[in-house]
Amino acid sequence: MKKSAVLIYKNTCAISGETEGDKFLVNWCVSRATPTGKKAVYGSQKVREKDVVLLTEKPASSIDACLDFAEKTDSPEIKAQIEEVYELLISDESTSSAFVDFEELLELIRGEVKADEAWGIYSALKNDFLFEEMNDSGDGGCVRVKFAPRSREKIQELKDKAYEKEHAEELRGAFIKRLRQGKLNLPDDAKYMVEVEAFALGKSEKCKTLKDAMIKETVERAHDVLLKTGIWDITRNPYPLRWGLSAKSASQALGKPPEEDRVLIPGVSYAIDSPWSTDPDDAIGWDGEFLWVHIADPASTVLPDSSIDKSARGRGATLYIPEGASRMLSEDCLEDYALGLTADGMSRALSFKIKLDENSDIEDCEVLRTIVKVQRLTYEKADELKDTPELKPLFQIARKNAERRSGAGAVSINMPEIHVNVDPETKKVSLSEVVRYESGEVVREAMILAGEGAAKFAFKNNIPFPFISQDAPNIPAELPEGLAGQYRLRRCMRKRNVGVTPGAHAAMGLSMYSQVTSPLRRYGDLIGHQQLRAFIKGEPLIDKDDMLMRVAEGDAAARAAKQAERNSNTHWTLVYLLQNPDWTGTAVCLNIEPKQTVFLVKELGIETVIEGTSCSLNDEIKVKPLKISLPDLEVKFIPV
Repeated sequence: MKKSAVLIYKNTCAISGETEGDKFLVNWCVSRATPTGKKAVYGSQKVREKDVVLLTEKPASSIDACLDFAEKTDSPEIKAQIEEVYELLISDESTSSAFVDFEELLELIRGEVKADEAWGIYSALKNDFLFEEMNDSGDGGCVRVKFAPRSREKIQELKDKAYEKEHAEELRGAFIKRLRQGKLNLPDDAKYMVEVEAFALGKSEKCKTLKDAMIKETVERAHDVLLKTGIWDITRNPYPLRWGLSAKSASQALGKPPEEDRVLIPGVSYAIDSPWSTDPDDAIGWDGEFLWVHIADPASTVLPDSSIDKSARGRGATLYIPEGASRMLSEDCLEDYALGLTADGMSRALSFKIKLDENSDIEDCEVLRTIVKVQRLTYEKADELKDTPELKPLFQIARKNAERRSGAGAVSINMPEIHVNVDPETKKVSLSEVVRYESGEVVREAMILAGEGAAKFAFKNNIPFPFISQDAPNIPAELPEGLAGQYRLRRCMRKRNVGVTPGAHAAMGLSMYSQVTSPLRRYGDLIGHQQLRAFIKGEPLIDKDDMLMRVAEGDAAARAAKQAERNSNTHWTLVYLLQNPDWTGTAVCLNIEPKQTVFLVKELGIETVIEGTSCSLNDEIKVKPLKISLPDLEVKFIPV
C-alpha cells in the first residue's frame, strides 16, 4: 500500500502510513476539534489490505485536509457537478446501469483526481440518491469502490422513503385524521393499516392505530374499520386465524404403514356418506352374527408424540368451513398408503367386531387390525337399498339400538340444519337445508355402538382411554311440541366432559362412551386408536396422566375449531344476506319470555330475537333483515 493513500476504515476516512511486513499503518480521526474547545482525537492501527477500502492511491496531504473538504461538499457547486455527471451517464445506454470505478467518477465530477477531495466526494455520493455503491474485491487485493447511476424510478422511491422517515409523525397524524373520517387514500394508506389487520385477526392484543383514532380497541371494531375503508371486503373470513387456527391443511406426509398381520374380512362393507364427502373414514357391515364397524387406520403410521402426532394435537380436529377443509392430517394421507377407506377397493382398517344381544346391548367387542373391501354409497342410494339382504339387517340394528338408548333416557334433538357453500372463485354464497336420511341414522347408530364397544373394551382391559361423559339433563315434565319443544330440550342439555375416567353419557343413554370413529379428523379418536393398537400389539401404553394431558390439549384445540366453524358459518350466512338484499324468509317462534321472543329463521338456521311481534309457540311469520353487522355477526329481522 502506497503511503498517504486515502482509505475507508471502519466507515471513516483514513490515510495509509508506513508498511511493516504484510501490514501497514492506517491513521484516522476519531473526532474533530469543535468551536467550543474540544480537541481533535486521532487514532492509528496496523491492518492488512483486506481490512480497508481504497478510494485513491494518490497521496493526500493530511487527514484534516480530507475532512476539511468533506465539510464543503454540501455546496451548490459540487451538487451541480454530481448531477451533471449523473445526467451524462444515465443518458448513455452503455453506462446507464454500469458500475464506474470511484477514481474515474471523481475525475468526471471534479475534472481531476485530487486525493484531498476523495473522501468528501465519496461521502457526497454515498449520501445522495443518484448513485448506487458497490465494493469490488477485484483481484483479491484492496477492496475498491464503484458507483452506478440509479434509475429515476428508484431515486423517486428512495426520496419518498426518506421523506416518510423524516416526516413520519406528521404523515401518520394526517393518516389518523383520514381514518377518523373513514376516507383513506388507498393504496398508499394500506401500509398504516397492517397493524389494524393484525389486531382484527387476533395476532396482537393491542392496536395503537385504533387508540390514536379514538376507535374502541376490539376485534369487532377493527373488522368494521377494515370493511368501511375498503381494506377488506365482505368475503374476508377472519375467524379461523382469530381462533389461532391454520387455514391450510397439515403438510407433513405420513409414513408408510408397517407390514403387520391383518385379518381379511370377507364380503363387502359399506361407506355411507354425503355425495360431497372427500374423507371417507368409516364403513359398516353385517356377517349374520357380528356387526362390523371399520375405521380408517392412520394410527398405524402416526406414532404417539411424533411430530405429526403433536401437529394433530395442536389442531385438535379438521376445520370445516364453507371455503373448504383444513385437515388435521395431510391431504395426501387419504390416498397415500390407503390411510382412508378407499372407495370400491381394499383398505387397511382398525375394526370393531361387535356381538349384540336381542335388545341391542353389547355382549362383546373385539378390536382387530383388518383388510376390508369397501363400497361407497350416498345416503340417498342407501335408503333406496334399505330392504336388500345386504343392508336390511343394518337398518334393523340401528332402529333397535335407537330404541334401547331411548329407553335408557337418551335425548334426540332435531333442529333444521343448513349447509353453507361458497364458490371459491366468485365468493357467491348458497344455502341449502341438510336432508335427513334414515341411512344417516344407521351410520350414526353404528358409530355410537363402536364408541360404546371401544369404551367397554378399554375399561375391561384397564387401558387408559379418552372417555366422554355427560350429566343427565334436567328436562321439564311437559315440553311444547314442534321446534319450540326441541329448542327447550336443547337448552336443558349439560356440557360434555372428556377425561380418562369412564362415566355415563346420559344424553346418549349409555353407561360409558368414547369417540373412535374419526381418527383422520379428530385427535381424541386418533389417540384412542394409538392406545388400542398398542394394547393389541403388547406394546407400552400411554399412562393416565400423560393421556389426560394430551386429551385435554387436543380437546381444547378441537373446541376452538368448532367455534371457528360456527363463526364462519354465521359470517357467510350474513354475506349471503348482503349478496341478496331482497331476501325474505320464514321465522318460527321458539320461546316467549316477558322481555323477548326468540325465533328460528328456518332457511338460514339463525336464532334471533324479533321485537314487536305477538304470536304463540311454533307460529310462523315472514321476515326480512333490517340491519346486518358483519363484524358483530348480528342481524336484526323485522316482520314483512
